Amino acid sequence: MSADVPHRTTPAHVIDRPGDASPFALGLLLRRAHWRAAAVMEEALRPLGIELRHFAVLIVLVDRGPTVQRDLAAATGSDKAGIMRVADDLERKGLAVRKSVPGDRRVRAVEITPQGIELFDAAHVAAEPLAERLVAQLGPGEPEQLTALLTRFAHPTGDEA
Repeated sequence: MSADVPHRTTPAHVIDRPGDASPFALGLLLRRAHWRAAAVMEEALRPLGIELRHFAVLIVLVDRGPTVQRDLAAATGSDKAGIMRVADDLERKGLAVRKSVPGDRRVRAVEITPQGIELFDAAHVAAEPLAERLVAQLGPGEPEQLTALLTRFAHPTGDEA
């Protein structure tokens, strides 16, 4: 009678270590890689007086120009309250300003200031040696290969917006 019952194998256990064969392995590796990269980038931003959440908004503002807060929330994966706090911080530091949107006085767009652009550029200079340290264990051409693979993974349709 037991011969008719299909043999069930024990599912792979998530161990979050190299060689993990579970179906969660890729997500866990991406999470760990994100934490490591975020910690390195926070190290670059700390002397400039901002955090990664602030820089994420500055990235959107440099890329898109003035952006309404709800679109900033969507672009950064934040919520409305979080974006409001970040916009408050950026305004207080003189890195961004809120302006009314023509045609709808209730909606406010956040715009980067010249001081925000200067800080954005300074952050890139400060991050360069840390970013190099982040990929120091990779071989020749592997940082570019990793970037290409992650880009395809993050933007499967080829849309990099």
